[in-house]
Amino acid sequence: VQLVESGGGLVQPGGSLRLSCEASGLEFFTHAMIWFRQAPGQEREGVSCISANEGFTKYADSVKGRFTISRDNALNMAYLEMNDLKPEDTAVYYCAAENRYSNRCLMVISEVDHWGKGAPVIVSS
Repeated sequence: VQLVESGGGLVQPGGSLRLSCEASGLEFFTHAMIWFRQAPGQEREGVSCISANEGFTKYADSVKGRFTISRDNALNMAYLEMNDLKPEDTAVYYCAAENRYSNRCLMVISEVDHWGKGAPVIVSS
């Protein structure tokens, strides 16, 4: 199984980025997809998740109204659209997959089955 993130980089405060996660080696449509992030010196935290059937999404309070998660089951891709970025969004962002074929998803590290290697996002002027 491979999860490969792309789209990270340096952006000014107020700017936007779109992270992509390409999945291979798993039955993508049976997995919930989750985005986590880890800032320097801090614990990894859940940012957003989307259920296997795309019917349910969840967001951390800190990103509600600014970030949008989506997925394309035909392409085995998951996305995180990030708008109005703030310096406190600076972190390494990880794509993760949980084998949960339902209309729910969790942002719980212990429930994750597969991890990507991460993509850095730096929000700075």
